[in-house]
Amino acid sequence: MRAVTRLYRYPVKGLSPEPVDSAVLSAAHGFPMNRRWALALADTPFDPAAPVAQPKTRFLMLQRDEALATLATRYDDASGTLFIRRAGRLLLAAKLDEPAGRAAVEDFFHRFMGERARGRPRLVSAPGFQFTDISVVSTAKMRAVSLINLASLRALEQAAGAAMHPLRFRANIYFEGARAWEEHDWMDREIAIGGARAVVCRRTTRCAATQVNPETGERDRNPPKALQDAFGHGDLGVYAEIVADGSVRPGDPVGPAEG
Repeated sequence: MRAVTRLYRYPVKGLSPEPVDSAVLSAAHGFPMNRRWALALADTPFDPAAPVAQPKTRFLMLQRDEALATLATRYDDASGTLFIRRAGRLLLAAKLDEPAGRAAVEDFFHRFMGERARGRPRLVSAPGFQFTDISVVSTAKMRAVSLINLASLRALEQAAGAAMHPLRFRANIYFEGARAWEEHDWMDREIAIGGARAVVCRRTTRCAATQVNPETGERDRNPPKALQDAFGHGDLGVYAEIVADGSVRPGDPVGPAEG
């Protein structure tokens, strides 16, 4: 049986994945607390009152800024606090709902990233807005959830002759029990994700961010090249737009909806 194995959210674009025990998927919000904030480069215009989706290159991101992977970050919902650690040492605890806390985060990344931030980055957000890579396609797709078929990942690993941590691919939902690349057959079809329903809308083309080892911050693999060399495409995973709200947890079924 195809089943969800892991769920992850990414509260701040480019920073650490956070495992969750369950999630309520909705058409209005997609995957909760997913890319709610982003660290905009100093020269990136962003108006919280009239947010406009922009390419990920306008923000701090793993594709260019692999040093981000050397940090371990966690957002605490109850207190609204972002914790930043490196090598087990707490470097910062800042409340993101307070101006002083946001300023502390900006100062930290200004020091940490140096010239790569093009000045002092800004921690940006807007009500209902998500800084997903797919947000540049449309508002509806901004809230699409991302899925990885672990059988497809294993096929890539076998072809490349190298192990690849699943979190290189920064998906919301990882699942087992399908044949490799089966998810590509689901395009434009309705699927069940636990109690939710979604329509698969796009394959996920992989970029240089996947070269970065999420445990070391080193560029030690080249998934885009391995995909192209072995399979003639650069895709791993799919996006799906939620069309019927529902909850999901590990062990729940995922795949083409019945009836």
